[in-house]
Amino acid sequence: MKRPTMKDVARAAGVSPMTVSRAVSGEPGVSPDTAARVEQAIRQLGYQRNDNARNLRQKNLRTSTIGLVVDDLANPFYALMARSVEDEAHRRGFLVLVGSTNDEPRREREVIAAFTARQVDGLILVPTNGGHGFLKQPMEGGTCVVCVDRPAKGLAVDTVTVDNRAGAERAVSHLLGHGHTRIAYLGDRFDIWTQRERHAGYLDALASHGIAEDPALVRHGLRSQSDAAAALAELRALPGPPTALFTTNDLISIGVMDGLGRPDPVALVGFDDFPLADRLSPPLSVVSQDPVALGATAANLLFSRIDGDLSAPRSVVLLTRLIVRGSGSVGGVRG
Repeated sequence: MKRPTMKDVARAAGVSPMTVSRAVSGEPGVSPDTAARVEQAIRQLGYQRNDNARNLRQKNLRTSTIGLVVDDLANPFYALMARSVEDEAHRRGFLVLVGSTNDEPRREREVIAAFTARQVDGLILVPTNGGHGFLKQPMEGGTCVVCVDRPAKGLAVDTVTVDNRAGAERAVSHLLGHGHTRIAYLGDRFDIWTQRERHAGYLDALASHGIAEDPALVRHGLRSQSDAAAALAELRALPGPPTALFTTNDLISIGVMDGLGRPDPVALVGFDDFPLADRLSPPLSVVSQDPVALGATAANLLFSRIDGDLSAPRSVVLLTRLIVRGSGSVGGVRG
């Protein structure tokens, strides 16, 4: 069926299209009887105002929409971040369009192209490892961009991250402090900036204790819980298996926990907290970052830019904290 237009409403109400426009916009000078007839015609026809076209006609380029582009919305971390962005947008009367990239540059381009085609006022982006030169044109056209969780290569925009390297170093140092020297690293794809930072923190901790990295204990590219469980099985089959594990995100931690026995002599510290982590046996020690704070900070920076802030790009680094619950001391020789 053809979408009803303002002319259709005007014809049904017996008034001019200009009168319909004034009634819909709540402008003065429209009699109550006329406004009622217009309202009745709108309900009967199912008419919806095209705000984008209206804004363009009024030379007001704002559409009161922003786009949020994340890695995987099914990941609890990004779901919480998205909700935080949505809450900030709602307070300002903005709508949020959300898309996932699965860390694929091509899909990232497609999602962003779809959002910019809808004239979003700004983008909050968890960037992939691909180039982002394609964003220069929409940015020159007035689309504001803020990166969150990771920086984008070659893109001078506001960025909100956490202290990934320092957080990972604290986690591995905690395991080392309980006497573990064979500590396995289980991470996502190494081309992801956060994963490189967390791996660097892992190496920092080992080096500070005079321990060289053992490549046999390192697993990159784990994209799912099943990947993590399979990697754990490989590690435990080694002639010299690890006595402790450092997992670099919540999905990997959950996959590893599924693969561990109850009880199990292997110690574990994960990066990212998640619901019920404190109810496990033993409760999971984690490096906790705050996805709600990340989302809110990125949203506030974006709305500041939309409102006309032209200051130099800012880099905001939020702090993580190590929450010790007991899993890091399992099987240790001290403490």
